[in-house]
Amino acid sequence: MTLADTILARFAADAIPLADVPILQPADPFLDMAGEDLRRRIFLTQSETGESLCLRPEFTIPVCRDHIARQAGTPRRYGYLGEVFRQHREGGTQFLQAGIEDLGERDTSTADARSVADACRLLNEALPGVSLSVTIGDQAIFEAVLAALGLPRGWQMRLARAFGAADMLEAALADLANPPKKRNLGQPVSRLVAARDRAAVADYLEKQMDVAGISPSAGRTPDDIARRLIERAELSAVRIADDAFEALKRFLAIREPLAQAGETLRRFADECDLFLDAALEQFAKRADALAAQGLQGASFTYDAAFGRPLDYYTGLVFEISAAGDPRPLVGGGRYDRLLTMLGAEHSIPGVGFSAWLDRIEGARKP
Repeated sequence: MTLADTILARFAADAIPLADVPILQPADPFLDMAGEDLRRRIFLTQSETGESLCLRPEFTIPVCRDHIARQAGTPRRYGYLGEVFRQHREGGTQFLQAGIEDLGERDTSTADARSVADACRLLNEALPGVSLSVTIGDQAIFEAVLAALGLPRGWQMRLARAFGAADMLEAALADLANPPKKRNLGQPVSRLVAARDRAAVADYLEKQMDVAGISPSAGRTPDDIARRLIERAELSAVRIADDAFEALKRFLAIREPLAQAGETLRRFADECDLFLDAALEQFAKRADALAAQGLQGASFTYDAAFGRPLDYYTGLVFEISAAGDPRPLVGGGRYDRLLTMLGAEHSIPGVGFSAWLDRIEGARKP
């Protein structure tokens, strides 16, 4: 039985219908929400009417858009298996991805645990006899720490966007410890930035890009650039207290077996006098739900600095690899904001995972 057959058989056994989404997708949702790294690797094109399109770089956004368009009821789970396309990828720019998106389940702890369990089950069936290593992170815990430390909103947003990208997070922390000097942007944009006039900055940048023949769909939008210029100007005036900075570094250094992580986080909160009760309560509920699925032990690790550099994750993040091999075979997490951002009329919680089939094939024992 091929790997694809094994995965499809698992979906059928769990009565999970297959999503059917086009390979050619509107580019804007990915450019707006998919994170800096993925934006650089998207294959862009245009329709006959000038609409920005792209080859499908992943399945989560297309599956969620399709769910909204069909006005499907919830809770609902979707499986998928198909080609995705990314530039600058080791192993090829065109590859197969499979996964499950779990939409609308209000018991988020149960849904989180089910998603991790589904991913582990898929890998155990595809890789019999291969030991797995599971890393758990939590965007919500990280954001709760930032808020409890009293960081300005701008800094919270910058650090949250950098979560999961080690180089971006390191650069943000360096700027937080030693705010960079204000850059000379030249006139007139520097005056517009100083006035915090985002619309005017975006309008000016759009006109300059048009003169230079740069398409806004080729990277960040003028509005996004304007927001970041103004945010950087505001952040350059902020200096974090030494004790808050040390607490943040202490938090990011936490790496524990999952079974011990809850107690470690509570001790950290108590010793640093941080109010994290709501986030820690949710963390404990999910840990209990994972334990009820038999997902615990030495192979499950909580890493406070582990995230995924995609803008839409809100809580659980996880990845699974073969023991001794750092390359992830599966990655996923919770994205409760995503469907509203894509146009859903009501909030729809979501969690899911994607598996890289070429990497799984490479990990199969002869």
